[in-house]
Amino acid sequence: MRKLLLLASLLLLASMCLAQNDAAAFAADLFRYEVHANIVYHTANNYQSKLDVYIPPDVSRPVPVVVVIHGGGWVEGTKEERVLEMMPYLQMGFAAVNVEYRLGRVSLAPAAVEDCRCALHWVFANAKQYHFDPDRVILQGGSAGGHLALITGMLTAAAGFDRECRTPIENYWSTTLDTSKDPRVAAIVNWFGITDVLDELHGPNAKGYVVVWLGDQPNADEIAKRVSPINYVTANVPPIITIHGDKDALVPYSHAVRLHKALDAAKVPNQLYTVAGAGHGGFSAEQNQKAWAAIRRFLQEHVSGLGGPKPEGTQTPAK
Repeated sequence: MRKLLLLASLLLLASMCLAQNDAAAFAADLFRYEVHANIVYHTANNYQSKLDVYIPPDVSRPVPVVVVIHGGGWVEGTKEERVLEMMPYLQMGFAAVNVEYRLGRVSLAPAAVEDCRCALHWVFANAKQYHFDPDRVILQGGSAGGHLALITGMLTAAAGFDRECRTPIENYWSTTLDTSKDPRVAAIVNWFGITDVLDELHGPNAKGYVVVWLGDQPNADEIAKRVSPINYVTANVPPIITIHGDKDALVPYSHAVRLHKALDAAKVPNQLYTVAGAGHGGFSAEQNQKAWAAIRRFLQEHVSGLGGPKPEGTQTPAK
């Protein structure tokens, strides 16, 4: 029953994404997706963080996978609210992983970052079982989810956020997961995400949700710096596309501009797709359509073999 409800919610958007005949064919394929709901990937502070897995039908070889992380200022939101974000990726033949994490009312920062890093380790540790291609893992999120997609894909194990990650093996929580190895993602899709958390903790750009997420921790400023993607730009981070409205009053457009300039300076493939006159999401149908077209082009350019199986003989790049 749960499987049918999840798939039914996806079908609601099919006619908006595709022509009528194509939508019917896509809908037929959607009902054949294999869905694994509410898998516990991490437990901390007596809270079980869960994720959902969607696998395309008739999978005979590894497929690309998108990891979707919901927004809500790290203090609200659910993975179920963002399930339709998977639609364009499912249309391209992706598998999908939809992730929840500890919100601020459960655990203050940096818990959400720790959870998302553990979710990423889970994806790589379970790649064979679910037919994920570890060379084509994409992270996607919006607002706080955009921040989490960025920081999750840009961090390395050396930053110290991965130490509590475990992977369940035969119903036991194993301590053998080697978190010293960094799970390298192929690309990050950032929808108007926060790139400088400290900038939104103090001063003219301060936001209430950031204050709530950091709480009254005495080292709040230090934590804010440690979880800010702008502080992790190196030549080794994956390709990043950012979509941001230049009139965003919730997450300043300057966050996107600064990240873009830093990535350019580090010679990291990236794109800042500006939605002129737009605020914090709420884009028109035309604006969304153009943004998704830009995302598809970016991923096809920077992710090997996207849109179909990897060519025979393709080598796994050195990590």
